[in-house]
Amino acid sequence: MDTLTDLVDPAMYREAMSRLVAPVHVVTTSGEGGSCGLTASAVTSVSDSPPIVLVCVNRKSLTNAAFKRNGSFCINTLEGNQQDLAEAFAGRTGLTMPQRFALGSWVTLATGAPVLESARASFDCRLTEVIEQGSHSVLFGLVEAVRVGSHDQALVYLDRSYRRV
Repeated sequence: MDTLTDLVDPAMYREAMSRLVAPVHVVTTSGEGGSCGLTASAVTSVSDSPPIVLVCVNRKSLTNAAFKRNGSFCINTLEGNQQDLAEAFAGRTGLTMPQRFALGSWVTLATGAPVLESARASFDCRLTEVIEQGSHSVLFGLVEAVRVGSHDQALVYLDRSYRRV
């Protein structure tokens, strides 16, 4: 094995990763770079003091540049009945970005990033650092505001399909 890319077969890696359960989020931004969002499962807490989260965004995604330019983002964790939002923001429905935002009711908190009113939880973040790693940009955000929603079922992604838990 001569390079890091020779370590694991990419198809086998994707298959193994599909078996990990992950909450589904719609991550949004708004500002000079435009208003946009995407569906993400690669989201995690980094620290609670100070409160920092990270989200991984494919570098080829059209939204990647907007997140960086706007300097803020909001992670909106979806409820079990919000698969339509997940599909729309994943780009699987053919809807334009304004049409995607029309599917929900949105407010803003501290940064101006769109916050989904019906989300289980929303983390409004100021972008603090970006690390380019492989095919993705890892966006670190200082959480400036939090909104907590219901305790209804959560939407998760497992075995390449959405499920409610």
